Amino acid sequence: MKVNEIFYSLQGEGFHSGKAAVFVRLAGCNLACPFCDTDHRSSIDLSEEEILSRIGCFPSKHVVITGGEPTLQLTATLLSLLKQHDYFIQIETNGTRPLPGCDIDWVTCSPKGDYCSNADPVIEKIDEVKVVWDGKIDPAKYLSLRARVYSLQPCDTGDDERNREITASCINYILQHPRWRLSLQSHKLLNIR
Repeated sequence: MKVNEIFYSLQGEGFHSGKAAVFVRLAGCNLACPFCDTDHRSSIDLSEEEILSRIGCFPSKHVVITGGEPTLQLTATLLSLLKQHDYFIQIETNGTRPLPGCDIDWVTCSPKGDYCSNADPVIEKIDEVKVVWDGKIDPAKYLSLRARVYSLQPCDTGDDERNREITASCINYILQHPRWRLSLQSHKLLNIR
C-alpha cells in the first residue's frame, strides 16, 4: 500500500474528537477539493503486516484510516488483520467509493458534492456525516444520508478573519438546526498533528 504517513495524536475532528488514535494516512485522492489542507501525494510502500507493526508501536487501539481518499487502497484483508488484533477501526472517507468489507467500526463520511463534480456519496454504512461548511451551502440536503451523527465543521480558509465569520455562521446555523453538532478542527487549535 502507498502510505503517506502513520502518526499518533488526538482525533481532532468529529464525534471521536479528543480520543487518542493512530492515524494511517493513505496516499492519493479521487477528488480535488479547493480547501484541501492535506498533503496526501507523497508515499512509501508498506505491506499490510508492516502497517500493523508500525501501528503496534503506539498504545491506543483506536485506528483512523484516512487520506486523501482511503478507499482507493484500503483492503478487506487489512481490516481483518486489524480486527484480529482488537483495533477499533474508524475510516474518514468522501463516500464516493464502496467500502471494502464490513469490519469498520465507525465510518465518517465527509461529502464533497458542493465542491467537486461527481462527488455524491455511494456508501450505505455511515455513522457520521461531517459536512465542511463555508457558510454558502445548505447542509440540510445531507440529512438524506442515514447516519447516527450529523456534524458541521467550519471550513478553514487560511484567513483568520474569514474563519471567524464562518465559525460564527456555523454556530448560528446549528442553534437554528439542532440536529447538527459542531465539529472543530481542535488539532489545529491545539497546534498538534
